[in-house]
Amino acid sequence: MSEESILGRKVKGLYKALCQAEWNANTTGVIVALLTILVMAWWRPWGAVGAIRNWGDWMMYGFTSLIGTDAGIFGYYTEAPKGILSDTGSVIGIGFVAGAFVSACLGNDFALRVPPVLEMCKGAVAGLLMGVGSTLAGGCNVGGFFNAIGNLSAHGFAMWFGLVIGVIIGLKYIYWEMENVTWGSGGAKTIEFPKGLNFLLGLAALVALIAGTYIYAANEESDYLASMGGLLIIAAGLGYSMQRGRWCMIQGFREPHMTGNCTMAKAVALSIFIVALGATVLKYGVPVRLDGDPVLDPINYVRGTFGWGGVVGGIIFGLGAMLAGGCGTGTLWRVGEGQLKLWIAVPFFAVSNSIMTAWFNDMEFEADGVLGRSVYLPDVFGYGGTLLLITVFLLTWYITVDWNEESNKLIVEM
Repeated sequence: MSEESILGRKVKGLYKALCQAEWNANTTGVIVALLTILVMAWWRPWGAVGAIRNWGDWMMYGFTSLIGTDAGIFGYYTEAPKGILSDTGSVIGIGFVAGAFVSACLGNDFALRVPPVLEMCKGAVAGLLMGVGSTLAGGCNVGGFFNAIGNLSAHGFAMWFGLVIGVIIGLKYIYWEMENVTWGSGGAKTIEFPKGLNFLLGLAALVALIAGTYIYAANEESDYLASMGGLLIIAAGLGYSMQRGRWCMIQGFREPHMTGNCTMAKAVALSIFIVALGATVLKYGVPVRLDGDPVLDPINYVRGTFGWGGVVGGIIFGLGAMLAGGCGTGTLWRVGEGQLKLWIAVPFFAVSNSIMTAWFNDMEFEADGVLGRSVYLPDVFGYGGTLLLITVFLLTWYITVDWNEESNKLIVEM
């Protein structure tokens, strides 16, 4: 065999491994954790709901301007929100969806998937529930759970508890629906694109991401905007990795109770542990940049929802995610691969979260402790004690789902 043919085979093998094969869940979890730490070091912890809320703010601002009134909830939207291309949350969301789109196209997974009518309706309801739940819990599955625990905040444990309950309720509903609801089962279709076109679309999106990163970085008038380039490209890496590994956190809560499979739950636990280690390094002693600003202020992602807000929010969000078929991040990477049900869910998610957040901020519910307490765990246990607490929690979760995989004791029967 010639050297050229060997090289060609190696290149094809690498392309298949990076762009076509489904990545191992643990490998994806490690990559997600490392990119999460990079985002934290670059700017701040990332999340999905920040982008979705900014988009919802713009929807409500546009509608308020159109109808020309400031009565009721519309009074929250008399001034334009932060720009979609300058808000950190929105830039992260754009990069995330774009990265998922690149992955889907290069792997020939992208197609316009039109769901049955019932699933379209469920997408709208799911969006509303996830918007409300994420407001109560202080974030979606990322800001309220994954990055919350990873950033050493107690409110992540409250949402975890609520998510377990919400997912079980959602699973019971899905079982009931399968046996009792026949309406709206028609209308599904998939519009596929030629493999070559998908590849070109993915390549074009990748070029656009790189160009966007350079455009941001070249901004000499604003250091703030210049820093957006890093957020954009790291978020794209997160979206790419999650789509490639089909990494959806809600699956880690659903599968142990549905099939007994604990692969995703273990991967999520591993990923959170790595993030917690990274956050400890970045937050311990509050390292500072050259200009004196902290690299990662301890208060980042510490929310006042350690209480009923986190638990109830987790229940509502978990139920919504079950109806949607994806959590906050799972929703966004599925948007990037053409799942139209999630295209429907996102606007409802955005508007409901926008309105609820504006109302909560106006009433100062979180500041007044209405939703629960704000607890930065190192203030209570120290950094070593906090890492020990998180490790014990994650190991307990890991062992429980592993035991259930063989015993099936926690499976919800149909």
